[in-house]
Amino acid sequence: MTTLIVKCLLLLAFVCSCRAADSIWQLCNKDSNFSSSSHISNNIDTILATLVSKTPSQGFTTTTSTSYNNKENVYGLAQCRGDISKSDCSSCIQDAALKIREVCPNQSDSRILYDFCFLRYSQENFIGKLDTGAGLIYYNVANVTETDPKTFDNELGALFDKIRSEAVLPKSKGLGKGKTKLTPFVTLNGLVQCTRDLSELDCAQCFATAMGSFMTTCHNKKGCRVLYSSCYVRYEFYPFYFPLDPAMTGPSVGTVSSVRL
Repeated sequence: MTTLIVKCLLLLAFVCSCRAADSIWQLCNKDSNFSSSSHISNNIDTILATLVSKTPSQGFTTTTSTSYNNKENVYGLAQCRGDISKSDCSSCIQDAALKIREVCPNQSDSRILYDFCFLRYSQENFIGKLDTGAGLIYYNVANVTETDPKTFDNELGALFDKIRSEAVLPKSKGLGKGKTKLTPFVTLNGLVQCTRDLSELDCAQCFATAMGSFMTTCHNKKGCRVLYSSCYVRYEFYPFYFPLDPAMTGPSVGTVSSVRL
């Protein structure tokens, strides 16, 4: 009966999903392969059904699927970006639950990130633990021309000091966002978010690790996002978080490149 309920929930997620969204980052740990006939596969389906049904109401859920054999336990976490609606959160988690089983069909340690949400499960209990062991950087290859590099670094640092301080407060639920004027016509937009299972100290540490890439790989670039399992940070020269500024136009011109961490 449990397996039938799980399959029905996942089928419902497929029917309700309005788009075949592309993920930003996905990671399948090849060292966590399991047999498709094992209880682990059923436990993952149970985890995903719970994440799909419960995450949209609060924007965040952790769950555990246990078995008589503790070696087959599975831990799961899902979180939506703190500025989006419940309906967008629901759609994103549905997409993520379907896609992760497609791209990581036989790996019990898997994670997937979209613009609006993050989903992860593993047989290792990762909940509440800082993880910057693997990540990805996306950056605009175009350089900043609106101001000199030193001024840009100062403005970027000041903005992210502010929104990082905001994000670690309990009431912020891991989210910080803001903007600053580089010139009367150019606005720098920033956002940070860590997973809500982290302590304030671990959240701050994750941001600090990610921010280090802004001054190296992303130095003086017109946009960058650094992605880890425990947090991500991003800045752009166009509005990308909600509510959007209707006075602003589309994204900066430039090719986007990526680097694995």
